[in-house]
Order: sequence, then structure tokens, then C-alpha cells
Amino acid sequence: MRLIVLDTNVILSAGISPLGPPARIVADLVLGGMVQTVTSPRVAAEYREVVRRARFQRYGFPPLWLEFLIEESLRLPEPGLWPCICPDPKDSHLIALAYAAGAWLVTRNLKHFPQEIRKGVTVVSPADYLARLLGDEGVKD
Repeated sequence: MRLIVLDTNVILSAGISPLGPPARIVADLVLGGMVQTVTSPRVAAEYREVVRRARFQRYGFPPLWLEFLIEESLRLPEPGLWPCICPDPKDSHLIALAYAAGAWLVTRNLKHFPQEIRKGVTVVSPADYLARLLGDEGVKD
């Protein structure tokens, strides 16, 4: 089974658009048991806090599947500090968690994780993740 860390922007996109790659990852792969998400207390808290923001209420947030996703994830303790400076330092905990778990990081913000800071962590967009996992070259983000 593959391990993935989902950036919060992927969680949001999955809840907003039920037909896009983020929703396919959550609904088909994670909830379907093909892949397992990895969370930490900080990541789980971030998911819960962000989906409750007023601007997402019109989408029916929080999504019904969110608590199940968190409860069924591989829950790890907080990883150590990431040794590289990320373009958005608030995201460094995500790559540190992916590294600690040996997981891929799936994000819509690839620019926040340039190649030189990855230290071997595979960082992909939702569409690229689906294409690599399922061999579906027609997946569009």
C-alpha cells in the first residue's frame, strides 16, 4: 500500500469539486483502501481548522468523509524540523512528515516544494499522482 501526505489544499479541492483529481484520490484511492494517508496531530488539526472557515461553508464543509480519513490515516508523531528553508515555511511540516513516513507528498502548490529542498521526497500534483499510480496519462488537474 502506498503512503501519501495530502496537503490541505488537496483536501479542500476534494470537497469543493467532486470530479477532479483531488476528489478521485480521496474517494477512490484513500476511502477505497488503495492508498493510506499519513497525518500528524498538526496536520489533522490543520485539516479540521481550515475546512471550518466561513468561506468554505457554501460547499457544505466540513466534508462528511474528513473525520473518517483522519481516523483511518497512519497517525505519526510530529516529525522533526525540516532542515531546508521552504518558500512557504508554514508548509515545511508537510514535507517533514512525508520524509519521516517514506510517503509521497501530494499538493497543488508544487512551487512551495522546489527540487532542491525535497531530500528524496516525491512531491507531485494530484493529477500527476493519479497518472503515476494508475497509469492514466489523460488525468487533468
